[in-house]
Amino acid sequence: MIDDYNAFINNNTWIVAPRPLDVNILRPMWLFRHKYNAYGSLSRFKARLMSNGSTQLLSIDVDEAFSFVVKSATLRMVLSLALSRHWLVHQLDVKNVFLHGYLSDTVYMDQPLGFRDPHHPNHVFLLQRSLYGLKQAPQAWF
Repeated sequence: MIDDYNAFINNNTWIVAPRPLDVNILRPMWLFRHKYNAYGSLSRFKARLMSNGSTQLLSIDVDEAFSFVVKSATLRMVLSLALSRHWLVHQLDVKNVFLHGYLSDTVYMDQPLGFRDPHHPNHVFLLQRSLYGLKQAPQAWF
Protein backbone atom coordinates (compact mmCIF):
# COMPACT_ATOMS: atom_id res chain seq x y z
CA MET A 1 0.00 0.00 0.00
CA ILE A 2 2.79 2.38 0.89
CA ASP A 3 4.59 1.78 -2.44
CA ASP A 4 1.40 2.43 -4.40
CA TYR A 5 0.62 5.57 -2.38
CA ASN A 6 4.20 6.85 -2.83
CA ALA A 7 3.85 6.39 -6.61
CA PHE A 8 0.82 8.70 -6.50
CA ILE A 9 2.73 11.28 -4.49
CA ASN A 10 5.82 11.13 -6.72
CA ASN A 11 3.68 11.56 -9.86
CA ASN A 12 1.71 14.50 -8.40
CA THR A 13 -1.49 12.57 -9.04
CA TRP A 14 -3.63 14.91 -6.93
CA ILE A 15 -3.75 18.05 -4.88
CA VAL A 16 -5.70 18.37 -1.66
CA ALA A 17 -8.58 20.81 -2.17
CA PRO A 18 -11.63 22.00 -0.23
CA ARG A 19 -14.75 19.89 -0.82
CA PRO A 20 -16.83 21.64 -3.51
CA LEU A 21 -20.61 21.72 -3.38
CA ASP A 22 -22.82 20.15 -6.07
CA VAL A 23 -19.98 18.08 -7.57
CA ASN A 24 -19.79 14.31 -7.82
CA ILE A 25 -17.08 13.18 -5.40
CA LEU A 26 -15.77 9.73 -6.31
CA ARG A 27 -15.07 7.17 -3.62
CA PRO A 28 -11.65 5.57 -3.34
CA MET A 29 -11.30 1.79 -3.26
CA TRP A 30 -8.39 -0.49 -2.48
CA LEU A 31 -7.93 -3.54 -4.69
CA PHE A 32 -5.88 -6.30 -3.07
CA ARG A 33 -4.22 -9.05 -5.12
CA HIS A 34 -1.76 -11.87 -4.80
CA LYS A 35 1.23 -11.79 -7.15
CA TYR A 36 2.84 -15.08 -8.13
CA ASN A 37 6.29 -15.77 -9.53
CA ALA A 38 7.12 -17.90 -12.59
CA TYR A 39 7.02 -21.07 -10.46
CA GLY A 40 3.47 -20.42 -9.29
CA SER A 41 4.31 -19.65 -5.68
CA LEU A 42 3.20 -16.49 -3.92
CA SER A 43 5.81 -13.77 -4.33
CA ARG A 44 4.07 -10.75 -2.77
CA PHE A 45 0.84 -8.99 -1.99
CA LYS A 46 -0.26 -6.04 -4.12
CA ALA A 47 -2.56 -3.19 -3.17
CA ARG A 48 -3.84 -0.66 -5.69
CA LEU A 49 -5.75 2.51 -4.94
CA MET A 50 -8.56 3.03 -7.42
CA SER A 51 -11.49 5.38 -7.83
CA ASN A 52 -15.03 4.11 -8.13
CA GLY A 53 -15.60 5.29 -11.69
CA SER A 54 -18.95 3.50 -11.87
CA THR A 55 -20.51 6.61 -10.32
CA GLN A 56 -19.22 8.86 -13.11
CA LEU A 57 -21.93 10.09 -15.45
CA LEU A 58 -21.20 10.52 -19.16
CA SER A 59 -21.48 14.16 -20.35
CA ILE A 60 -21.50 15.35 -16.71
CA ASP A 61 -18.38 13.94 -15.05
CA VAL A 62 -16.59 12.74 -18.18
CA ASP A 63 -16.78 13.91 -21.80
CA GLU A 64 -15.89 10.66 -23.52
CA ALA A 65 -14.85 7.22 -22.41
CA PHE A 66 -13.06 4.84 -24.74
CA SER A 67 -9.78 3.00 -24.97
CA PHE A 68 -7.58 2.06 -27.86
CA VAL A 69 -7.72 -1.68 -28.43
CA VAL A 70 -5.87 -3.71 -31.03
CA LYS A 71 -7.77 -6.61 -32.53
CA SER A 72 -5.99 -9.92 -32.10
CA ALA A 73 -6.11 -10.54 -35.86
CA THR A 74 -4.27 -7.27 -36.49
CA LEU A 75 -1.63 -8.12 -33.91
CA ARG A 76 -1.11 -11.57 -35.44
CA MET A 77 -0.75 -10.07 -38.90
CA VAL A 78 1.88 -7.57 -37.73
CA LEU A 79 3.81 -10.29 -35.87
CA SER A 80 3.66 -12.57 -38.93
CA LEU A 81 4.95 -9.75 -41.12
CA ALA A 82 7.77 -9.05 -38.65
CA LEU A 83 8.70 -12.74 -38.56
CA SER A 84 8.71 -13.12 -42.35
CA ARG A 85 10.89 -10.01 -42.80
CA HIS A 86 13.21 -10.80 -39.86
CA TRP A 87 12.29 -7.60 -38.04
CA LEU A 88 13.10 -7.23 -34.37
CA VAL A 89 10.06 -7.10 -32.12
CA HIS A 90 10.19 -5.37 -28.75
CA GLN A 91 7.69 -5.14 -25.94
CA LEU A 92 7.51 -2.95 -22.90
CA ASP A 93 5.63 -2.77 -19.66
CA VAL A 94 4.94 0.64 -18.15
CA LYS A 95 4.60 0.59 -14.37
CA ASN A 96 1.57 2.51 -13.09
CA VAL A 97 0.64 3.32 -16.68
CA PHE A 98 -2.59 5.17 -15.89
CA LEU A 99 -0.76 7.54 -13.55
CA HIS A 100 1.14 9.00 -16.51
CA GLY A 101 -1.96 10.44 -18.21
CA TYR A 102 -3.21 13.96 -17.54
CA LEU A 103 -6.92 14.57 -17.06
CA SER A 104 -8.82 17.11 -19.13
CA ASP A 105 -11.89 16.79 -16.88
CA THR A 106 -12.21 18.07 -13.32
CA VAL A 107 -12.43 15.02 -11.06
CA TYR A 108 -12.67 14.97 -7.26
CA MET A 109 -12.17 11.94 -5.03
CA ASP A 110 -12.45 11.45 -1.27
CA GLN A 111 -9.23 10.85 0.62
CA PRO A 112 -8.75 7.14 1.33
CA LEU A 113 -9.00 5.91 4.89
CA GLY A 114 -5.62 5.64 6.54
CA PHE A 115 -4.07 8.15 4.13
CA ARG A 116 -5.94 11.34 5.01
CA ASP A 117 -4.04 14.61 5.14
CA PRO A 118 -3.82 15.33 8.89
CA HIS A 119 -3.94 19.10 8.26
CA HIS A 120 -7.03 18.89 5.99
CA PRO A 121 -9.01 15.76 6.94
CA ASN A 122 -12.28 17.05 5.42
CA HIS A 123 -10.76 18.05 2.08
CA VAL A 124 -10.86 15.92 -1.06
CA PHE A 125 -8.37 15.10 -3.80
CA LEU A 126 -8.55 17.13 -6.98
CA LEU A 127 -7.08 14.66 -9.45
CA GLN A 128 -4.35 16.04 -11.69
CA ARG A 129 -3.51 12.74 -13.34
CA SER A 130 -5.45 9.70 -14.33
CA LEU A 131 -6.22 7.00 -11.80
CA TYR A 132 -7.22 3.37 -12.15
CA GLY A 133 -11.00 3.03 -12.14
CA LEU A 134 -11.81 6.29 -13.92
CA LYS A 135 -13.83 5.97 -17.11
CA GLN A 136 -11.41 8.23 -18.95
CA ALA A 137 -8.26 6.50 -17.61
CA PRO A 138 -7.59 4.21 -20.63
CA GLN A 139 -7.50 7.10 -23.09
CA ALA A 140 -5.75 9.59 -20.80
CA TRP A 141 -2.39 7.84 -20.75
CA PHE A 142 -2.23 7.45 -24.53
